[in-house]
Amino acid sequence: MLTQTTSRVLEPADLDAALAVLDREPVANAFVTSRVQVAGLDPWRLGGEMWGWYEDGILTSLCYAGANLVPLCATPRAVRAFAGRARRAGRRCSSIVGPARPTAELWRLLEPGWGPAREVRPHQPLMITDRMPAGVAPDPYVRRVRKDEMETIMPACVAMFTEEVGVSPLAGDGGLLYQARVAELVGSGRSFARFDADGKVVFKAEIGAVTDRACQIQGVWVAPEYRGRGLAAPGMAAVLRYALTEVAPVVSLYVNDFNTPARRTYRKVGFQEAGAFMSVLF
Repeated sequence: MLTQTTSRVLEPADLDAALAVLDREPVANAFVTSRVQVAGLDPWRLGGEMWGWYEDGILTSLCYAGANLVPLCATPRAVRAFAGRARRAGRRCSSIVGPARPTAELWRLLEPGWGPAREVRPHQPLMITDRMPAGVAPDPYVRRVRKDEMETIMPACVAMFTEEVGVSPLAGDGGLLYQARVAELVGSGRSFARFDADGKVVFKAEIGAVTDRACQIQGVWVAPEYRGRGLAAPGMAAVLRYALTEVAPVVSLYVNDFNTPARRTYRKVGFQEAGAFMSVLF
């Protein structure tokens, strides 16, 4: 039993305690919770380490350290401990992302050694809903993407990622990891799109993180030549219907505060702000 404040890398035996912490904020933590529920805490399967912070022997805060650095339910003392561990390990992540308050403090402590960042997005509204909108009918042409449509959906996914993040997901490993993730979402029935008469993607979105309490919509995108035609709200309503009826009772997403059209669309289909995320991109 740990009897003092301390941090350490969690082990598979710590799974129940880690899940109990994650369950305190099921919506905000859905991204990491979904990974932990599938992979446990083994770093090789999880794709990174899970750091824990203990107060009087009780696990109270977490930080996922993989491709992203993600502070979770992190108190100020925990953030300082996680920052110290991150400094000693050196930067291995492509972003720091998470609830705005602990993420901002974590970045403040890491910036002198890790900065400058390529971009900092300090306020990304976290939006949630638990019901279908009353005034927006789901687009009947939005459907699950089939496995044999990978070559069709992949360019749209790359375009969305590049537009959103500012770099191509094909850089580095040639896109192998990104393609595997897209294939995983398609294979699990969580990738949705509307296609035009020529088979081109005009709207797409995925249900990314999934737990029994919440799920997260991601990768929302409308082809540039189809923007302004009113496709986004009905498309989102269609994906939302799948999410609420087949996946989880609460649906979330987070969006850049400067993306006024997207925020307007999400409010139109019933999403309400329930907090904020922050992202630091390298």
